[in-house]
Amino acid sequence: MAFITIFAPTGITFCEGNPRVVCIESERQALLNFKQDIIDRSNRLSSWSKNGEDCCKWLGVYCDNITGHVYKLDLKPPSSPPVYASDAEFGVYWRSILRGKINPSLLSLNHLVHLDLSHNNFGGTLIPSFLGSMESLTFLDLSDAHFGGVIPHQLGNLSKLQHLNLGGNSNKLFEAKNLQWLSGFSSLEFLDLSQVDVSKAIDWLQVTSKLPSLKELHLSACSLDNDPSSTMVNYSSLSVLDLSNNYLSPSVPVWIFSLHSLVSIDLSGNAFEGVIPSSFQNISSLKSLDLSTNSFNSSLPVWLFSLNHLEFLSLSSNLLQGKIPDSIGNLSSMKTLDLSANQLEGTLPISLENLSNLRKLDFSNNKLHQDISETLKILFICCSDKLESLNLANNNLSGHLTDQLGHFKSLSYLILSQNSISGLIPVSLGNLSSLQYIDVSDNQLDGNLPEHLENPMNLEYMNIAYNLLEGAVSKGFFSSLKRLRVFKASQNKLKFEANSNWIPPFQCQTIELSYWFLGPKFPTWIQFQKDLSTLDISSAGIADVVPSWFWNFTSKMVSLNISHNQLEGEIPFLSVHKLVDLRSNRFSGPLPRILPDVATLFFSNNSFSGSLSSFLCDYKLGEPKLFLLQLETNLLSGEIPDCWLPWQSIRVLNMGNNNLTGKIPDSLGYLGFMFLNLRNNKLTGELPLTLQNNSDLFMLDIGENQFNGNIPKWIGKTFPNLVILSLRSNSFNGHIPDELCELSSLQILDLGVNNLSGEIPTCFQNLTAMATKPDDTDAVIDYFVDGEFIRNELLVMKGRVREYSTILSLVTTMDLSNNNLIGNIPKELTNLAGLQSLNLSGNSLRGNIPVRIGDIKMLESLDVSRNHLSGSIPESLSNLNFLSHLNLSYNDLRGRIPSSTQLQSFDKFSYIGNQLFGPPINENCSKKAETPQNVVNGSHGNEESEGWLEKYMIYVSVAVGFLVGFWGVIGPLFLSESWALAYFAKVEAIVVKLSSLWT
Repeated sequence: MAFITIFAPTGITFCEGNPRVVCIESERQALLNFKQDIIDRSNRLSSWSKNGEDCCKWLGVYCDNITGHVYKLDLKPPSSPPVYASDAEFGVYWRSILRGKINPSLLSLNHLVHLDLSHNNFGGTLIPSFLGSMESLTFLDLSDAHFGGVIPHQLGNLSKLQHLNLGGNSNKLFEAKNLQWLSGFSSLEFLDLSQVDVSKAIDWLQVTSKLPSLKELHLSACSLDNDPSSTMVNYSSLSVLDLSNNYLSPSVPVWIFSLHSLVSIDLSGNAFEGVIPSSFQNISSLKSLDLSTNSFNSSLPVWLFSLNHLEFLSLSSNLLQGKIPDSIGNLSSMKTLDLSANQLEGTLPISLENLSNLRKLDFSNNKLHQDISETLKILFICCSDKLESLNLANNNLSGHLTDQLGHFKSLSYLILSQNSISGLIPVSLGNLSSLQYIDVSDNQLDGNLPEHLENPMNLEYMNIAYNLLEGAVSKGFFSSLKRLRVFKASQNKLKFEANSNWIPPFQCQTIELSYWFLGPKFPTWIQFQKDLSTLDISSAGIADVVPSWFWNFTSKMVSLNISHNQLEGEIPFLSVHKLVDLRSNRFSGPLPRILPDVATLFFSNNSFSGSLSSFLCDYKLGEPKLFLLQLETNLLSGEIPDCWLPWQSIRVLNMGNNNLTGKIPDSLGYLGFMFLNLRNNKLTGELPLTLQNNSDLFMLDIGENQFNGNIPKWIGKTFPNLVILSLRSNSFNGHIPDELCELSSLQILDLGVNNLSGEIPTCFQNLTAMATKPDDTDAVIDYFVDGEFIRNELLVMKGRVREYSTILSLVTTMDLSNNNLIGNIPKELTNLAGLQSLNLSGNSLRGNIPVRIGDIKMLESLDVSRNHLSGSIPESLSNLNFLSHLNLSYNDLRGRIPSSTQLQSFDKFSYIGNQLFGPPINENCSKKAETPQNVVNGSHGNEESEGWLEKYMIYVSVAVGFLVGFWGVIGPLFLSESWALAYFAKVEAIVVKLSSLWT
């Protein structure tokens, strides 16, 4: 029996090898009991039945062909489908995953040496401790099976184990104390504890290094943060070491360099920094080295390329710099070379021609610059018949793609996106019969797409978006793309007109054709894409009623974007699951019902009408998960209903530019908004106190409504992250509360056109976001959802109402115009050096313009018109180099306008209604007029002053005009009778002639 136990896993076959041998009845019954606790949704274990007497013929069961004992049980599911497989294929795979729990009946399989339950889902249950009693086991694989809790130390009783894999259980497994239970595994060759939390087991190195037979050790993502370098290690047989995705830092553990038998080292995803240690060159047998995703910040070390046995090298996602040295050509055994996501410069060295075994090359996300034709020439010499994957994305490559591309017969993956490659897409692309994935997006490719591609292709993913391609696309282009699953070609000027009966040869999951011309009729060929989950045909020139079949067709869709067309019709129900963008169309009728798992809805700029009640209050399809709701610029009317509590997930709400009336309901304030826009409706009353619950609010815009009362003090206390506050064009009254000064993140403050009184708070100097230059990396305002910008704002800047969206994070403005504010302009405002627009017009402010107004260095627009400001224009105003709009009109300002190129560039209307002189008002002024003593406050002044002279000249001009007009025409008729008779005779003749024409 010992002989059988030793050799069964290596050569003894199924029972079918000897038809006279059947499985042992007790073991058959044990397997049936095991099945009773298993949830088998795909009926994968259908052969395990009471009617199937020979269990050796059951799926996953292997028996000794001499004794009939079960020696191997392999119940892992079939291999997962490829990434672009159909929904049906994925459905089959997910259903094939076993669930449930493990029955102790396995203990009856006394001769079991191999147990594989990996890649199933046991729902976070504990690993059964009774597995430690199956002492015959030499192979145990429970990886990626969703086990959780503490690892049972009873597993340490499996002294015959050669292979133990507990990895990939999503960090749900952990070791409570130490790893001493491993110390008895004298035969263990393979150990994988990846994603097991062993942070408390400080003896991990001491224990594992004493396993005498250990060849492979995988401790990836185990929360290791200590480097017990002083520990003596004795990995006498170790050839593979994986310590990736831990917290080891800052240097590579020294003990690793003593392991001269290592063939593979993976230290990726740690926090190593500095220079790559030269001690790696002492491990001369090394074939695989992965140091990616660390912080090494040197140039590429030349010694590294002396490791001529290396077949795999990844240094991606570090801070490496400089040029790629010519010595890289010494890596003659190299198959996979990844230097992506660094700061490497220069060109690809010609010595790459020597890498004749190269299969995969990734130099993406660097600063390399070269003509792409030269790059392809180097790679053609080295490995045109072997290269399988080439990624040079996000560099500075230029030039044209040549037909040489068609010679890379083994190429499966080609990524050249985010470069400056121009010219045509070569027809030779059709020669790449192995190509599955191509991404040449975000370049400068131009011209037409090829009319057809020569040979049938295996292409599954094609991305040609964001180029300069133009012209008509023929149906022949698609004829060879029968396996296409993802087609991204947005932001080109391409045109595709297919007749109504065209059936595409492919079945895509993703189609993105934004900015193509597909209209004016709605493209009917879409209905044949049965697996479609993402569709973008926005800005496609479609002007049509959406056919009824389309709304039924979307039930599998995760993302739908048909915005910026001229689509019409009513939508009864939207069956899309995550993102819907219908913006800027002509959809009408009530808001459509939606699925509960929709996260993002863009309905703005349509003609949806009616009340919100049926959409919000009558929802009965489950708990909605809606995050963003854009209803701006529609025809919605009635009061905002008080039924928002079920919509707890909404964080972004825009209902601006509708006809909503009444008060803001209390329930709306409980949602925890990040962005709230109710602008330009007919809402009334005061702000509800429940809005205080929105402590994460970044933007509040309730402008252009009919709200009244005082500005709530709690706004300044409750919204510490507020960036935009617009209360414009309402009926708020009272003083501006000092509490607003606590909004240190505020960049846009608009309180214009209200009935506010009192003085401008001096504490506005505490608005620190206005005191510094705006940060263009602000992630708060530049807020995107699935690539869609969701923020815009109407601001009065430079004398005009403008809409800001993509550059909103760069804007800082304060607008207090058209109120009843009094007092002086606080000198403290000049501390807001980052302010770009300041509008204080239309108030009753007095005193001087602050002398240090020029300290607001970033100021582009200044409007203090229609106040009672006095004194002279401060000289510092001429220091504002960015000032492009200035309005000081209709105040009591006096004296000369300071000389500067900036101030003289404005027209005289910027200064009208004051007692100012000097360019641009007039060129010549008397010295007497410059004297301050001659300027008298009030309506009386020196008759030689410019204001009085203007009025005097107007009166004189009117009088002269009257005299000339009267005495030049009417006067002679009184003085000369003959002139009068001739004049009236002529008038009478004209009247008679006109009368004859009418009759």
